Amino acid sequence: MKRIGIIGAMELEVETLKAQMQIKNIVKKASMEFHEGILNNREVVIVRSGVGKVNAGICVQILADLFHVTHIINTGVAGSLNAAIDIGDVVVSTDALYHDMDATIFGYQPGEVPQLGKREFAADPDLVNLAETSCQEANPDIHVFTGRVVSGDQFISDQTVKEKLISLFSGSCTEMEGAAIAHAATLNEIPFVIIRAISDKADNSAEMDYPAFEKKAAQDCAKLVARMLQNI
Repeated sequence: MKRIGIIGAMELEVETLKAQMQIKNIVKKASMEFHEGILNNREVVIVRSGVGKVNAGICVQILADLFHVTHIINTGVAGSLNAAIDIGDVVVSTDALYHDMDATIFGYQPGEVPQLGKREFAADPDLVNLAETSCQEANPDIHVFTGRVVSGDQFISDQTVKEKLISLFSGSCTEMEGAAIAHAATLNEIPFVIIRAISDKADNSAEMDYPAFEKKAAQDCAKLVARMLQNI
């Protein structure tokens, strides 16, 4: 039986989905509320993880250990790292990595987790294709891109930092949870995909753009996820 774990860092990223689901149970653990129930005829567990990599990683482990989810979808907002990807567009992850992991002094690549043997965590190809198709169906007026998500415990709002992330990691967007979710899902062998609606350009305008666009971006992502569930 498929059971889909759906994670958003902030309440606005999951509130629309929770309002649409039939909630059967709420479990509180690690200061998080896990809403179990049915959405679009699928068993789901929807949770607000909180912001940042530690919250995200803990959330995935609870979904794995306590709820035995078979798939993980991470929905939310991000800053664009690609000039072709504008505010309001959607990025579906091909893979994810950390931009603030730095053990290069020991010969590792920027972003590579020491002794893990990799720096990229690949999303499930079937979920990637499904997310891309579902976005086109649910949000036909929105452009959808596939690409790399780069994550760190920083809100990127500086052009110089943005250019460094582009140069080092060739990312499509940047945010604060995706790579940790990808990392934990990979270790637990759970197929995952990260879906990000673009709320800002991750440059000197980000502080102004983010509050204006975050709510619509989050709602667009929620529509996409709801559509995906019909086809998983």
